[in-house]
Amino acid sequence: MKENSKKHIYRLCVSAVFIALATVLSTIKVYDPPLGGSVTLFSMIPVVMLSCMYGVKWGLACSFVYGLGQMLLSFGEVCSWGLTALTLVLTFLIDYILAYFVLGFAGAFAKKGVIGMVLGTVMALVLRFLCHYTTGVFIFDIWLPEEWSNVWLYSLCYNGGYMLPEIVITTFGAAILFKIPAIKKIMQV
Repeated sequence: MKENSKKHIYRLCVSAVFIALATVLSTIKVYDPPLGGSVTLFSMIPVVMLSCMYGVKWGLACSFVYGLGQMLLSFGEVCSWGLTALTLVLTFLIDYILAYFVLGFAGAFAKKGVIGMVLGTVMALVLRFLCHYTTGVFIFDIWLPEEWSNVWLYSLCYNGGYMLPEIVITTFGAAILFKIPAIKKIMQV
């Protein structure tokens, strides 16, 4: 077997394991608000690592696969929300496919070392927040409580309520993980 084929198979296997790990970690919820979203226990780190290890292009592909998995796991719950066909499709496209796809950008600064990987992680998660914020304003405005008069502020507070802790937990975990010598060695594959 050629060396390139072995490397490609290795990369595929590592990616499959990391996506599976991220999926399992996504079921460990620290906080689960009533209208979607959650704070998980480091579930984004394996996907972020793939992007940092193999580059943005590969990271985007892996993030897309991860997003499809997240969409399928949440499909029944999201369908039970009583959305119209159009808002249901937009929710799946923006809140799942796009929101997880942008995690692949975490590797954008990986060549700058630990600082670059942490910065890329923050950037990717902020992009994910912006996806959720957008659907909160334009799709889930139908659930705006009466005491809130500003949908922009409500979406910021609701989505920030789970994404800010998710960003902090993931960034903290990534900063520690990326400094461990054994992980540094794996990251340079």
